[in-house]
Amino acid sequence: MRLAETAKLFVIRMLWQWTGLRRLGDQLVQALGSEDENIRTIAGMFLVQTGRRSRPLLEETLDKQQHLPVILTILGDIEDLEYLPKLEKYTQDPDSAVAQAARDAIEVVKLREQKGH
Repeated sequence: MRLAETAKLFVIRMLWQWTGLRRLGDQLVQALGSEDENIRTIAGMFLVQTGRRSRPLLEETLDKQQHLPVILTILGDIEDLEYLPKLEKYTQDPDSAVAQAARDAIEVVKLREQKGH
């Protein structure tokens, strides 16, 4: 893992929460394309934790079909039934990683809904 890049993500998240500047959120979304899996995971966790503020960014990224496996996983982690139709659209994607991420995200949303979470 790249320590400097990881530290930068923590600073970006903190500043984004304080200021709400969109360009800071955009930097977290861009980190989803990192070659380093740990960086992608941390950026994804921060986007989930940020909640409502991250939703427009995630939806735009999904509409642009960027970082699809990661974005689909994040949308599942948000646990919102509203995203099910969008997730279902990708279950038949020709890219097996995208299709599997969509199926996994749907399963997470449905399981958490059944548990009343």
